[in-house]
Amino acid sequence: MNGVQGLLAASVISIQNSCFIYPACQNCFSRLILDSRRFNCLKCGCTGEAKDASYRYRLSLKIADTNDLFDITVFGSCLDPFFGVTAENLQRYIQDFNQLSGETNTESSTRALVQAVETCFIGKRFIFGV
Repeated sequence: MNGVQGLLAASVISIQNSCFIYPACQNCFSRLILDSRRFNCLKCGCTGEAKDASYRYRLSLKIADTNDLFDITVFGSCLDPFFGVTAENLQRYIQDFNQLSGETNTESSTRALVQAVETCFIGKRFIFGV
């Protein structure tokens, strides 16, 4: 944890986003702009083929300690143990599932993933580096 100023023991109240994985620039970790064939990083100018884009976790949470509510975002590989796989592999599993099931509307797989994440995090207490 870079730049950690302190630790906060808090419980997760809610999940603030339904997209936990994003295509990330390998240089600066910014969100990539993807089209069907290429990716582009608006921050550092990195480009490449869409199939070579890497993915990263981004989980936005509302948490509470005994006194206050906080909105925080947890990034990166520290979430690997909670999801059981890297963001890269989870993205691949989701794509494979949608292709194998013939799913053209990815809403149902997204809804199932959101439910699973809510079950794993909401009401649980964690120590956050802030």
